[in-house]
Amino acid sequence: MKAVATQAPAETQVARGRRTRTVGHVAPMALLLVLAALYLLPFVWMVSTSFKTEPQSLASPPVLIPSPIVFDAFPAAIEKMNFVGALGNTLFYAVTAMVGTLVSCSLVAYGFAIVKWPGRDIVFVLVLATMMLPTQVTLIPLYVIYAKLGWINTYLPLIMPSFVGVPFFIFLLRQFFRGIPADLIDAARIDGASDLRILTRIVVPLSKPALITVGLLTFIDKWNDFYGPLIYLQQPELRPLSLALQVFQAAHRAQWPQLMAASLLIALPLVVIYFIAQRWFIEGITLTGTKG
Repeated sequence: MKAVATQAPAETQVARGRRTRTVGHVAPMALLLVLAALYLLPFVWMVSTSFKTEPQSLASPPVLIPSPIVFDAFPAAIEKMNFVGALGNTLFYAVTAMVGTLVSCSLVAYGFAIVKWPGRDIVFVLVLATMMLPTQVTLIPLYVIYAKLGWINTYLPLIMPSFVGVPFFIFLLRQFFRGIPADLIDAARIDGASDLRILTRIVVPLSKPALITVGLLTFIDKWNDFYGPLIYLQQPELRPLSLALQVFQAAHRAQWPQLMAASLLIALPLVVIYFIAQRWFIEGITLTGTKG
């Protein structure tokens, strides 16, 4: 009897422990699902509204699923916003800045991570210290310099800074480069390889996740950039998508289907690019945070 009595509380305790572990696993997942639904709600509403008629977009109570589904807002938004021209400007800006960032930051990060020279760490700290300067502090001096150079109403003020390095991306690539085995670098130097050859033939191929991460973050930043084009680009034919959307919104404030269609056209490429490159993006972020 005592054995049976002892066994029953033990089984009860085991069952209680299982329930506790189950709740411990299910509760965080449920919370994450609720938060994901809340974060997705504005995007779902944007997609839904872009396929509505104007009366449906203003209906009360709100209509989530449009009936009927119409596509008239998309061609209207493309035509009124000059979407094709703005898309060309945005791609030129984003791709050129991405290439400049990858080239310049790779060279500088290689110098800080692989090449040994006096005062290297001190200079690296000074480079990181520039991240503490707010953009508003340097806006007026930079604008004066670019105006004297005749760069206003061109993409040079927006693109050229990418070719001299971005401190945050220099830090990320330096952390990744420091994790590359030193034996590979030493073997290449024994074979007579220059630093540029080591960078292009050894370091860059081994750093694809970090480089993809830097390229993706740069592309997204320039694609969404509104502040820079607003300051330096004053001619309508130079407007990127972010600035063209703001002008379109000011002129068609009450036409919600067209506004949501234009917003969806601008946001959709970034969503597609992220889902295609998310594996390398996550790997690059993880490894740059743990290496070095």
